Amino acid sequence: MSSTPRGLAALAGITAAAVAIGAAEPVAVLTGPRSAPLIAVGGLVVDVVPEPVKQFAIDVFGTYDKIALLVGTALLLAATAALLGLLAVRRLWIGLAGIAAFTALGVAAALTRAGADAADALPALVGGGLGALALWAFLAGPLEVDPWPWTPPQPPPASAVDTPGPDPTTVPPSSGGAAPGPGVTGPPPGWEPLEQTDPESRRRFLRGVGVLAGAATVAGLGGHWLAGRRGVSAAREAVALPAPVSAAPAVPAGADLSLAQLAPYTTPTGGFYRIDTALVVPQVDPQTWRLRIHGRVRNPIELSFADLLARPMVERYVTLACVSNEVGGDLIGNARWLGVPIRELLDEVQPEEGADQVVGRSVDGWTCGTPTAVLRDGRDALLAVGMNGEPLPVEHGFPVRMVVPGLYGYVSACKWVTELELTSFADFDAYWVPRGWSAQGPVKTQSRIDTPRPRNRIIAGPVVVAGVAWAQHRGVSRVEVRVDGGPWRDATLAPTVSVDTWVQWSWRWDATPGEHTLQVRATDATGATQTGREQPVEPDGATGWHTVRVTVR
Repeated sequence: MSSTPRGLAALAGITAAAVAIGAAEPVAVLTGPRSAPLIAVGGLVVDVVPEPVKQFAIDVFGTYDKIALLVGTALLLAATAALLGLLAVRRLWIGLAGIAAFTALGVAAALTRAGADAADALPALVGGGLGALALWAFLAGPLEVDPWPWTPPQPPPASAVDTPGPDPTTVPPSSGGAAPGPGVTGPPPGWEPLEQTDPESRRRFLRGVGVLAGAATVAGLGGHWLAGRRGVSAAREAVALPAPVSAAPAVPAGADLSLAQLAPYTTPTGGFYRIDTALVVPQVDPQTWRLRIHGRVRNPIELSFADLLARPMVERYVTLACVSNEVGGDLIGNARWLGVPIRELLDEVQPEEGADQVVGRSVDGWTCGTPTAVLRDGRDALLAVGMNGEPLPVEHGFPVRMVVPGLYGYVSACKWVTELELTSFADFDAYWVPRGWSAQGPVKTQSRIDTPRPRNRIIAGPVVVAGVAWAQHRGVSRVEVRVDGGPWRDATLAPTVSVDTWVQWSWRWDATPGEHTLQVRATDATGATQTGREQPVEPDGATGWHTVRVTVR
């Protein structure tokens, strides 16, 4: 094995890792995509990585943070596999032990996910076994080497030479001063072979790498494709949503100013932000879906999807916002939701005294804790089944999710919900609370400038400054804009459907040439004005005034 060049040894390690990951994917089709090693380990990373690292990923990658995590994990795995290949050249057992360690990590990650069973260990075990076999096949025997050239013996140190003599690097011993020539089958005495990979042996090695890497790619992509075919898209398309007993109010004329760069009043479903901890979107069959409402209640119930659809439904426009949304950020959207009022379900189960928290639990084990009082105070908190006139998209919680006006999503917007458990804040901390976030997360009053933007070319003269403002379940009563720290000027508010949605605003600015700074602030219906004090998103949402610097020509 010592005669395998370092570059080929590293390539052998990477190929073995590719075989392991690729072979695991088809097995995960049978056991569930969350059991695939890359996904299982990635999910474990999401759970244990420090909060500043998570927030950094959201700030940098936004809704592509999961893709960035998976790509980063794959690159780290490739680098580690290359190192294992180098170590295995001298000691094959080191490489095999490394693969065994990664296999154990994959098994542990898969088995510790919510709802896992023993079968979830199979993808990592099968992949690890085949990866180890691939590494052994590459490195169990040395690559053949050419017998020439030969390296002459090195001279002794100068201090050890008493008298001048022949230079051993030019005159080999017992050779009459001649270097090895054609027909010589061995080196002169004292000469050492210089290891040089035989070209044909190298070609065989690279062909093996190509074949195995290609097979791993086909297996991986094929497994991913099959997993998609086993999804619930067809089941979603077959869902017929019932007509609401209370339809959403019509969007008033002028609610959408229809300005370039200004976010539309109703966010298109495909453009609605998605922030959650699921590396693979859970595929929940509505035929087998069940919702348990239990815990500290007098009358626990269990509902099927058909049971839920048979109940009276309401339709409402509600703006949702992520607590990770920076000032001026776009992790916010407004949609038309169809669902069953959670208040009615809670009235039916009759919460016990002191049950001040409703824990929503997702099919993947994620939890959020919502104040019971908020869900019963008359706001349109829904178990939603529809979004913008269609069944929920799979990535947004199909078949059922929670929608609660006025609370950040991390304490209320449970997707793929399967349980509502009545408990208390003193007895249970939901997913984000032990990680440093507040137990209760009311949405802060915020505003944003959508146009103009820093890169716009602005011509001196009349300029429309516009954006959105929100204070869900309180409503926005006023928006003000100022230029270069000057006096605040009232913007014009567009009509809106309700206090549970955002509002568009606009202001006419007579722009003069030069560099300028625009700022905006909002006041909610209680009279509280958005603070200018800057605060990061942790622990309960960012604060500050959105500031845009522009150049006017």
